[in-house]
Amino acid sequence: MKLKVAGILKRGALILAVVLVTFLAVRTWDKQRGPPLEPWHTQVPPELSGAQLRDADWDEWLAAEDAAFADVLKSVTAKLEGVQRNTANRYFEGSPLHPARFAHDWNRSYVLEPDAPPAGVVVLLHGLTDSPYSLRHVAGHYRDRGWLALGIRLPGHGTVPAGLARVDWQDWVAATRLAVREARGRAGPEVPFHLVGYSNGGALAMQYALDALEDPALARPDRIVLISPMIGVTAFARFAGVLGWPAAIPAFAKAAWLGIEPEYNPFKYNSFPVNAARQSSLLSRALQAQVLEAAEEDRLTGLPPLTTFQSVVDATVSVDAIIAALYAHLPANGSELVLFDINRQARFGLVLRPESAAALGRLLPAERRRYRTAVITNAGADSGEAVEQVTEPGKLDSRSRPVGLGYPFGVFSLSHVAVPFPVSDGLYGLEPDPGEDFGIRLGALALRGERGVLITSQESLTRLQSNPFFPYLLERIDEGIDASAAARP
Repeated sequence: MKLKVAGILKRGALILAVVLVTFLAVRTWDKQRGPPLEPWHTQVPPELSGAQLRDADWDEWLAAEDAAFADVLKSVTAKLEGVQRNTANRYFEGSPLHPARFAHDWNRSYVLEPDAPPAGVVVLLHGLTDSPYSLRHVAGHYRDRGWLALGIRLPGHGTVPAGLARVDWQDWVAATRLAVREARGRAGPEVPFHLVGYSNGGALAMQYALDALEDPALARPDRIVLISPMIGVTAFARFAGVLGWPAAIPAFAKAAWLGIEPEYNPFKYNSFPVNAARQSSLLSRALQAQVLEAAEEDRLTGLPPLTTFQSVVDATVSVDAIIAALYAHLPANGSELVLFDINRQARFGLVLRPESAAALGRLLPAERRRYRTAVITNAGADSGEAVEQVTEPGKLDSRSRPVGLGYPFGVFSLSHVAVPFPVSDGLYGLEPDPGEDFGIRLGALALRGERGVLITSQESLTRLQSNPFFPYLLERIDEGIDASAAARP
């Protein structure tokens, strides 16, 4: 009997191996037919390692950042040839997209200081393939409220996509701690401290807060703001590392990339290396295990209140994981989950996928929760105006109030990338500020035409990239600012 079982297992393993090898061979062949690797896919600029970051100060970090950007200028920009020197390439110095031509290069780390001594301090952590640009509006709002705002460029970001082909998630953790050390040192321990994390930065913010429960050397935040946080990723990302195996052979180097795309966005990579997906998956899995362990040991009572802003439909992160792997374990500590519902106006009803229409009900079943929920949704089936439906902790009934905002015509939902940007954002806004020029207005493009004409997919340009409810987001952040100030002696 044992021999029979062993034989079945051996045949099963052999079949699985053949399927895997066949899949990788087909994928590698397909990648070889695709676009070539460009200098920004192969040149890895120098970065401080996690071990170096643990001992570095802010000046050392900025010096290393300067070295990374200087390497891009020398090894990529200065060596472009032929068709690489085109105006749609952010790395071409003659392009209107070239970040060095802007008054401020938001790919770099920044500190926004108020005019008076800081009333508080906030550290902002951007998302995967992103840059500090993504949280500049939130940072500016904190600064306008008298807080010092520090946004760090996480290792591997802001320079060239190849930077993410070598980075480890522990490097991001070390950079987060460096940023907090600097921010706390500038403002002092007497004022409130907030952490804001967007997407992958949300996972880093949560991990820092959990680490601070155990390590007295880490400053504890008074509040955490999460925007589309990467608490969990898709099952595909979990196994993405396997896809890069053929890249160990130099001739198949393109297998190390999930996407090789033109780089027309001045503040975000379009190309996506396998390692980036793998590292984000490793980070989210480590975070989920850390949350579960802390819950089992009753340590989550030390967490500060969380406020999370999340679209109910999100093609990048798992919305279910935010609730099941994080919020379900939180104590009754004043935390809140804000969900932006799809646009339920009747004109969209016939073209919505059934699972999208049912997303809200699936995420929030009728049960009592230890945290507050706020849902931004239509005031009625024929209305584009929005209301806030609030359910208090421990309650089943909700109350509604108008928010004075609505869904723009033609917008059927928010997206993962839209939440941290106002509609006036110069790059991503639906109604971009004419005073800002970043070479292209991605959020305002209304494209019509034939397939195959554009340098990128039409789908990537039709994804909503700014948030019509951004003023509401700032109002809720203000409530957290006021609460933290009131809690301090």
